[in-house]
Amino acid sequence: MKSTIYDVAEKAGVSISTVSKVLNNQPVGKKSKQKVLKVMQELNYKPSVVASALTGKRTSTIGFLLPDIANPIVAEMARRVEDRAHEYGFNVVVCSTDLKLEKEERYVSLLRQKRVDGFILAGGFRNREIALELVKDNIPVILLSESQPYSSLTTVTVDNFIGGYELTSHLVSLGHRRIAVIAEDNSSSQERIRGYKQALKDNDLDIPEELIVTSNSSPEHAQLLTTSLLDSFNPPTAIMSCNDVLAIGTLLGAREKSLKVPEDLSITGFDNTLLSKSCDPPLTTVEVPVQNMCSQAVDLLIEEIKGKRIEKQKILMLPKLIIRKSTSFCPVQSSNVTSIQSE
Repeated sequence: MKSTIYDVAEKAGVSISTVSKVLNNQPVGKKSKQKVLKVMQELNYKPSVVASALTGKRTSTIGFLLPDIANPIVAEMARRVEDRAHEYGFNVVVCSTDLKLEKEERYVSLLRQKRVDGFILAGGFRNREIALELVKDNIPVILLSESQPYSSLTTVTVDNFIGGYELTSHLVSLGHRRIAVIAEDNSSSQERIRGYKQALKDNDLDIPEELIVTSNSSPEHAQLLTTSLLDSFNPPTAIMSCNDVLAIGTLLGAREKSLKVPEDLSITGFDNTLLSKSCDPPLTTVEVPVQNMCSQAVDLLIEEIKGKRIEKQKILMLPKLIIRKSTSFCPVQSSNVTSIQSE
């Protein structure tokens, strides 16, 4: 027969309220806590999360919806959120939405049925109505790595505008004037493009709208878009990919066209994942402070769950430009410098 909280209390020689405090990570004497935990293990006692939810208690569970766990930056976010939540005694249910509205709706509905205490919605969450519905129902929600302006939601993200601006400025400093962008269909990419355009404008350069293309987020499509850009009448000398996964596709596209990186074509990524360090050549990219962002998101969510914070805020963290070997002087610029030196 399955053990109950009453069995645990009786065998441990403590009250039911003491067992309940241990289960809910509330303050209790060290000896009593050790007794309760030992008896729980002996009886193989597993508290019912559903029962706790039905009685209105917290389930110490967070729902984490993210776009695509196959992306290294997203996988890193999932790990950090889980680790940080465990420090508070919370569990995390991770759901990968693949940027599909129907999956977002289905997972939110499922997690609400499971009575999770709150949600973290990661970059690319598209269903604004569902997010606002959660807020309306007084369910704590944090947006992580999301640039959309939700005035009623607390947001923790990186300054994508600055990241795009710094990457473009770096390429311009190397003499590049025809700089393409391979983006994703999300708000983060739009902010990176806005930074790209501002950097060109600040350097009195035209904005080549025909060189700004949107991918379906796969490296294969990025490769296809790269070859198309390189086949154009006036091809780019540099390509800014809006994440490291797309940059890998861009590298493959350059190889397909028999171009050397960075001698013939400069390529940049974004996120500074393991991919950017291990590819050949290593990618110039932008480092996103994933550890700090995820820790902050969990901290803020748990404060809301415990009723310690009600005001909403937007936390914007600064990115860091990482220069590696995938960028170099524009080939046209280099040939001009060589010509002048030879004279």
